[in-house]
Amino acid sequence: MEEKIQNIESIAEYNNLLGLETLHPLVSVINLAEAQKIKHQRHTFGFYIIFLKEAKCGDIIYGRQYYDYQEGTVVCLAPGQVIGIEDNGETFQPRGWALCFHPDLIRGTSLGNHIKEYSYFTYEVNEALHLSQKEREIFVDCLHKIRHELEHSIDRLSRRLISTNIELLLDYCLRFYERQFITRETVNKDILVRFEALLNQYFDDDRAKTEGLPSVRWCASELCLSPNYFGDLIKKETGKTAHEHIQLKLIGIAKERIHNLSYSISQISYDLGFQYPQHFTRLFKKIVGVTPNEYRTKSAV
Repeated sequence: MEEKIQNIESIAEYNNLLGLETLHPLVSVINLAEAQKIKHQRHTFGFYIIFLKEAKCGDIIYGRQYYDYQEGTVVCLAPGQVIGIEDNGETFQPRGWALCFHPDLIRGTSLGNHIKEYSYFTYEVNEALHLSQKEREIFVDCLHKIRHELEHSIDRLSRRLISTNIELLLDYCLRFYERQFITRETVNKDILVRFEALLNQYFDDDRAKTEGLPSVRWCASELCLSPNYFGDLIKKETGKTAHEHIQLKLIGIAKERIHNLSYSISQISYDLGFQYPQHFTRLFKKIVGVTPNEYRTKSAV
């Protein structure tokens, strides 16, 4: 029998589950050591939530995947994502911190305008952030600043200061992820090699002709990564987006085929997954600077 997933829609509902006071209906900073013991269960949340775990708690389930959730791990969840640990009938004392904030808190704010830039909210849990001791101190200091505002009497600047401090924390997480991309350079290089091999195999098998151009989402899935993590990693390592890499691979193959006069430009475009030759021509000119026919003429000279 499939375990029921508990849906937690409000900040107050989550605080009640943990036996904690609600200081603000749209945001909460939780020291999990102050919470009451709870049962393992899988949850979805109607708000953003960032967990910093300070004790190993076993195999956590994120979506349908298991992950060994180690000390010093940060996991960021957008509304509607599923996370938790299978119920084994026991209660446990959670450890670490949680920051919860509802989308209504940030509507019309700088953070609300930029929330989509924090792409790590849609990373898979095995792409979680692992903090150094110094990074953890910065992270927790930001949480203390937010909690201070929650404990302060509400005035006209409260919402702005809370939102600004949340944005500061999220910016630090961006910085820490960039550090993590750098420190995992060997692993990242392996992903680049596998990405290149994946594209080569795709076009060698003529899959583009029947299935169209490979998407970033498909490539990420084949490499067992989330689309956003994959895209951010490729951009960080190469300076180009994953989509640009796919297009450049396509143009490289197109150039080879254009040299073969037995292929018409239309045939090349169809073989490379374009429904209409003019779309291929437009992309080719955008990247190369000339049309396929002009490129063929120049190459023949």
